[in-house]
Parts: sequence; C-alpha cells; structure tokens
Amino acid sequence: MTDAKTGAAAGERTAAEDRRVALAVDVGGTKLEAALVRADGTVVDGTRSRRPTGPDATFDSLRTAIGEVVAHALAGRGSEDELVGAGIGSAGPVDREQGTIVPVNMPAAHGFGLRDAVRTAAEAVHGAPVETVLAHDGGCLALAEARYGATRGAAASLSIVVSTGVGGGFVVDGRYLPGSSGNAGHLGQVHATAELTVEQVASGPASVAWARTQGWTGQQGEDLARDARAGDAIARAAIERSARTVGAALADASTLVDLEVVAIGGGFSRVADDYIDLVQAALVESAQHDYSRRTRVVRSGLGDEGPLIGAAALVLS
Repeated sequence: MTDAKTGAAAGERTAAEDRRVALAVDVGGTKLEAALVRADGTVVDGTRSRRPTGPDATFDSLRTAIGEVVAHALAGRGSEDELVGAGIGSAGPVDREQGTIVPVNMPAAHGFGLRDAVRTAAEAVHGAPVETVLAHDGGCLALAEARYGATRGAAASLSIVVSTGVGGGFVVDGRYLPGSSGNAGHLGQVHATAELTVEQVASGPASVAWARTQGWTGQQGEDLARDARAGDAIARAAIERSARTVGAALADASTLVDLEVVAIGGGFSRVADDYIDLVQAALVESAQHDYSRRTRVVRSGLGDEGPLIGAAALVLS
C-alpha cells in the first residue's frame, strides 16, 4: 500500500482532481469479476464484468477468465485516469507471500498463482508494470466497509459474507488486520459442531442441502427464499438454522476481539428480510458477556460491490 506521505498528498486532492483508479479483481467460489474503482470508492461505469468459476475451475480456466475480465476493465480507463495498481480479493486460504490461493470451494485451483496471473494480464494491456496486491476476499470486504460503508468509524469491526462460502475480515482503528499469513477472519472455517464448520452449516449450498434432507424439494437459495415467504416450514427452518449458526460464531468472535459492529453481506444473507435480525438475536443469546452482547449486527452498506471496492482499496490510499 502507499506510504503515509503519499497518502497525505493524495488526501489533498479534490474529488474532481483525483483521477487515480485501481484495477480490482474478486475471485469467489461461483464467479470471478473485475472492474476499475476510483479513489472515492466508486466503480467506473461499464468496466465491471464477470466469468463463472465453480468447483471445476482449473489453472487454465482461471487464467483465461482473468485475461478477459481484466482486458474489459482496463478498456474503460479514461485518457486522464492514473492506474495506480491492481488489488485482488480471493476466496481463501491465500498465501500473500507467494501470491497463490488454496480456495476451499475450488479444489482444482489449489496452488494457482493468482497474483502473477492478474499482474501479467494487466501489464499486457497497460504496457507497463502494475503493482499487484493479494488479500483474501473477506479482508477486502472488511476494508471496504470500514472505509466507505457500514462499519465506518467503528473502533473494531468484522465484516463477513454469507454466500457460497462464509468468510470475513477484521478492521481495528481503521486498519485492516490480515494476520501473519493474510488469512485472519476465516469465520466460515471455525467449528459450529464437533464435525461441521460454520460454512458447512450456514452457507447457501449447505442450507439448501440440509433442507432437502428434511423433505424440501427446492434446488437453490432463491427457492428457499421464495418458499419461506410462502410459509414453508422447512425452508424457514433452514434459514433460521443458518442465522443461528452465524450469530453464535459472531458471539465467539466478539468475545475474543471486542467488536463494536459486524457487517454482513453476500447473496444468502438476503434470503430473508429478517436474516440480520435473526443473526443479532442469536449473537445476544449466545454471548457470555455484556460487552460482546452489545455488538451490533448490520447489513453491508456496499452491496455486492463491496469486495471489489475493498480489493481496490489495497492499492488506493
């Protein structure tokens, strides 16, 4: 990231004068996307595009997809825009030293050199070196929410995604905390039971799978949402089971880190209008101390652009 001196100088620019942009790349269990993001956290119109990933994603398919979305994003850079670098958020675990990823939901992509693939694609279009920084996607979301979104100004916050997977990141006193290897905040990989992780209970696919074992016949999270609204007891139970599991995990996280606020995003977090309220209630019920019970649970302030905005923030001061 830019040093304090550079950041201070950048802060003196007016919004109209600041033409810095960053290439942002977000790699998840179902999709890979990229866009250009301005210094004020706005995504440049027309630069965002995506390609599918999934459990069958390979080194070759990822490299091809990266080339396509990066080329599309950089084609939207204006003649006066200054490209300051590329930030990448990826499903993890990640190895920020080597620039590689070991995504839980993409086994065939374990060991993929994501940072080098993005750098190579960007430099091929840009025609010059591009500083490229890798972090896990939960950390990018946390950084975006703290800088531009729902946790702005909080002394200590956690931002999480509940979607195909479950992950998150911490920000304390305005600083993203990556941990020693860059993987701090992997809430989905802590245990919900002796046998199952939070992700294996609370994610969208896990909730759908559980509901089907109970006799429900739908196929995906959107079906759960529809059927729960229509009064289906099993669909509603699956949603409540997810929220209860997430809330209990957040109570533990808050007990450890003394969180002021938790922001939740991701597609499955929108499966019910009261999902955030259910998580808050479960946190309060599970927490053992007054300070952790006071932790507020809120909806992400940035919608589905949060991970991209946070990835850009890795290289934008």
